[in-house]
Amino acid sequence: MDAFSSSDIQKIGIGLTAMGVLFTMLGVLLFFDGGLLAVGNLLFLSGVGLILGLARMQSLFFQSNKLRGTVLFFGGLLLVIFRWPKVGFFVEAFGFVNLFGNFLPHVIIVAKHTPVVSKIFDLPGVKQAADYLQGANQNKANQAV
Repeated sequence: MDAFSSSDIQKIGIGLTAMGVLFTMLGVLLFFDGGLLAVGNLLFLSGVGLILGLARMQSLFFQSNKLRGTVLFFGGLLLVIFRWPKVGFFVEAFGFVNLFGNFLPHVIIVAKHTPVVSKIFDLPGVKQAADYLQGANQNKANQAV
């Protein structure tokens, strides 16, 4: 019997992912500190790997329709590691949007139903932007079908 069940490993992955997001945010707030951005990226990737598992992570990153996002994401990661943090962060962010952009409507729906965050989505500019992003991604999904 394994020492950790899969749910325990996924909990560790959630913690690593959260720490990765925290380190990345700190790296951006501290004027694109390369060390914090690199640690944040590595924690985020290892957390996603533990949450999804190796096979699902491989299928996520290496789909033919998401190859551009994968190359940009990992290219940005390499730029951050090789001391080009500003350029690398923006290249990586563009790759992240290409990889995970189709999840955006789901994230917005969940955030709208979260007690504290839902009040942010009631603000005038944020409400229109969220509705636009939700509608734009749903229209792309409907055109693909």
